[in-house]
Amino acid sequence: MNPQELFCPNMDCPARGQKGRANIQVHSQKDKRCLCKVCGQTFAVSTGTIFYRLRHAPELVMQVIILLANGCPVQAIVKAFGLDERTVCTWHRRASQHCQQVHEHLVESRQHDLEQVQADEIKVKTQKGTFWMALAIWVPTRLWMGGVVSPKRDLNLIQALADKMRNMALCRPLLLAVDGLASYVSAFRNAFRSKLPRREGEPGRCKMVAWQDILIVQVVKQRIEGVLHVERRIVQGTKDRVEHLIERTQGKGMINTAFIERLNATFRQRISSLTRRTRTLAQQAETLVAGMYIVGCFYNFCDFHHSLRLKLSVGSFGHHWVQRTPAIAAGLTNHQWTPSELFHFKVPPPRWELPKQRGRPSTTMLQLAQQWAH
Repeated sequence: MNPQELFCPNMDCPARGQKGRANIQVHSQKDKRCLCKVCGQTFAVSTGTIFYRLRHAPELVMQVIILLANGCPVQAIVKAFGLDERTVCTWHRRASQHCQQVHEHLVESRQHDLEQVQADEIKVKTQKGTFWMALAIWVPTRLWMGGVVSPKRDLNLIQALADKMRNMALCRPLLLAVDGLASYVSAFRNAFRSKLPRREGEPGRCKMVAWQDILIVQVVKQRIEGVLHVERRIVQGTKDRVEHLIERTQGKGMINTAFIERLNATFRQRISSLTRRTRTLAQQAETLVAGMYIVGCFYNFCDFHHSLRLKLSVGSFGHHWVQRTPAIAAGLTNHQWTPSELFHFKVPPPRWELPKQRGRPSTTMLQLAQQWAH
């Protein structure tokens, strides 16, 4: 219970979401509650985590969620721990909502020089039919950028994934590698555009200008008479620019979608309902979204990636390898997260702003805005 590392979760408090401002003090050590001196309200230390108002031990909750994230079916967990199936599903839903908030706050809310991104879809069979899960990976850091689930493999699915990639990308040279689905080209060209400001007095909407140096390549695989044929296409851009970005992001190789295919295999391995010929089919799309965010956060923050390790020289003693997670390689954190750290991470609410009102604000409101809104 370190008050310097806690923030007020009250959405009506001007000091909400701000740490180290000396506005939090310990209210009760026994009940683990703190007090905000600005709004005068108390709150539990577990507020904003998956353990808020849970009667079971946090260790048991994390153990169950880790088993679910590693492909263990719900029925096996119910039998092993003597829990109710509804309790396990509630914990799973809480964990997924928390991981989605963490992902949106730390990954999707920032912009990066991506250089190369690969995208692909996974076909998932459920009890209510077929669903499609579209995923994207930032190749140099192996970071999972996000995903979208839809009952149809159409332009809307690909456009939603492309918009996520666009929000995370800086306007820099970027290589987009996908399979032969035609919707990718249309979605990328529609997403990677910016508004051109209108001249003074010019009517109508702003003109959309396409980004420069956006390269699109496709890898089309076909099996003809038992023989696999691979065709590599450059849809947009020049061969020299494509080879230059591949050398910068991969070091060597050719046009490929190998990185996203390995990520697809990781998701299929860890989410039981994605396994081929599985007996644990998902009943609804929300279950797929929940598993996607939990596995994605574990993959980004908690798992070392062998290809991301760095060689550190130690003088006459030789060298040793420094292991890194995708989040470390992307600059989102400086250490490997534990499951406890992931589930105890609190996403701060947006900073308080001076409310809009008619007339001039009072002196008290101006003082609050000067102290907490800047």
